[in-house]
Amino acid sequence: MIDILITEDNKELSTLMSDFLRAEGYTVTVADSGEKALNIFEKYGARLVLLDVMLPGMDGFSVCDRIRKQSDTPIFILSAKGGKNDKINGLTIGADDYLEKPFDIDILLAKIAGIFKRRYSLDEVTSGDLRLNKAEKIAYRNGQKIDMTNKEFELLQLLVENPNKTLTKEFLFNKIWGSDSFSEQQTLTVHIKWLREKIEENPKKPARIQTVWGVGYKFV
Repeated sequence: MIDILITEDNKELSTLMSDFLRAEGYTVTVADSGEKALNIFEKYGARLVLLDVMLPGMDGFSVCDRIRKQSDTPIFILSAKGGKNDKINGLTIGADDYLEKPFDIDILLAKIAGIFKRRYSLDEVTSGDLRLNKAEKIAYRNGQKIDMTNKEFELLQLLVENPNKTLTKEFLFNKIWGSDSFSEQQTLTVHIKWLREKIEENPKKPARIQTVWGVGYKFV
């Protein structure tokens, strides 16, 4: 599932929004028509839909109505049509918010952050440019998905949820593999190496997953 689906036929505006949202760590997909937006939504899903009204083909109100009939995904309408009746229509058919163009990008980002915090915070944990979706066991760095195994994800999650704490090798191994596992603690060392290669700027000089010699590891 993607984080944000932007439905906007103005390429300059959609690119601008995409750049700002990706810089905040969201995964973003853009559709330039209502029909494309519905196809993407039905195939991949989205946690939030940003929706223009005046689109080629199916207009934004129709797209909003179609999505709302099958999902309670939050929908923000972003439109140059700022009349009272337009706003009432958008909110009546199920939009969660209606922002008139031109809008302040910082206000939009704050509204989006609020929606994600209220609705999805229990499923996610973040640290700097890292974002972990615990429900789907997917990690992102700067909005880009990181390919990793379930054990790598579980280990990274455990580290991220205990920032600046020294966790012993025994604790980490028992939590992830279990005390009765047939694996050996060397498995932990290998997984730490793999994680560093995926999240560190310089894996040979790790700044995030630090070794506490003779004890274990600390996530900074």
